[in-house]
Amino acid sequence: MNDTPLLSQLAVLLIVTLAFTSETALGFGSTIIAVALGSFFLPLDVLLAGFVPVNVLLSVVLVARTHAHAELRLLGLKILPWVLLGLPLGIYAGSHVREAILKSIFGVFVLTLAALELRRSQPAAAASAATPTAFLDRALLTVAGVVHGAFATGGPMVVFVLGRTLGQDKARFRATLSVLWLVLNSILLVSFLLKGRLTQSSGLTSALFGVSMLAGFAAGEVAFRRVSAVRFRLGVFAMLGLAGALMLMTNLGKLRG
Repeated sequence: MNDTPLLSQLAVLLIVTLAFTSETALGFGSTIIAVALGSFFLPLDVLLAGFVPVNVLLSVVLVARTHAHAELRLLGLKILPWVLLGLPLGIYAGSHVREAILKSIFGVFVLTLAALELRRSQPAAAASAATPTAFLDRALLTVAGVVHGAFATGGPMVVFVLGRTLGQDKARFRATLSVLWLVLNSILLVSFLLKGRLTQSSGLTSALFGVSMLAGFAAGEVAFRRVSAVRFRLGVFAMLGLAGALMLMTNLGKLRG
């Protein structure tokens, strides 16, 4: 990140602050925001190597503060096993597939999930939606593991499944997701270490992101108490939809070139 222009560095720090604000307020959203927006300014591997260690630290803080609300039985029996099933494939893809291809796939992923989330927020759509089957839930969670292994952000699909189970209980929702991210990102952190992706340079990037984490945590705690989770979530997904579309168009151009 030291070789990145100053304005780009400031943009990344603002994006990462927003990412950690979302994670603290909602229990999810940090990495998808960081990757979808931050990868316009930094290579994906550089961004993730600096971001994931700090995200683990944030998860530790949130778990320490909210663990009493976490649904550990639900997480251990119905969520985590299926996510872990897909995680190794995603880790492999993240290391062996061309970045422009990964970003194009991620752009489609973000754009699709943003559209689904925004549609699902409409009362008429929510009322008419069919009840997903257990098979579909497991398939979504397995795909979430693949996406998390590649991009450290399988959250939206987990949120889709978990949201129906926990409903509007913000405290249980955030606490349960925080435990999940702590487990998954700790595994990613070990894989980064084994592959030599954690370097002195990534450590300096993480140190800068740590400042953003402190600011995002403070802002997220205020948002958690005062801002409607529904409105905040809608704003996040509307922004991500735009980012996904831009990412897709930019990287398809690179692939054609």
